Amino acid sequence: MLGISVAASTVWEILRTAGIDPAPQRSTTTWADFLHAQADALLACDFFETVTLTGTRLHVLAVIEHASRRIRILGATAHPTAAWVDKPRGT
Repeated sequence: MLGISVAASTVWEILRTAGIDPAPQRSTTTWADFLHAQADALLACDFFETVTLTGTRLHVLAVIEHASRRIRILGATAHPTAAWVDKPRGT
C-alpha cells in the first residue's frame, strides 16, 4: 500500500537472519488444530434479514461462540444504521 517493493530474496534473508524457517517447515499445526485450540476466543458474527409472522422485515445482528456453540442475538431492527450496529450492548 505504500508503494515500496521488496524482493522475495530480501524477505528470505531477513527471516533467515532472525532464525525463522520457511513457512512449509515452520509448523505442523493444522487449521483444525488451530481452531480447536482457539475455540474459547473465537466468535463469528452475522448480520441477516428475516420476516416476522406479521410481515415486518427485520435485520438481525447475531454472534455465535464457537466453544459453546451458543448463539447470541445482539439486536434486531427494521431500519439498521451504522450507529445501531456500533452501539454497545449489555451481555
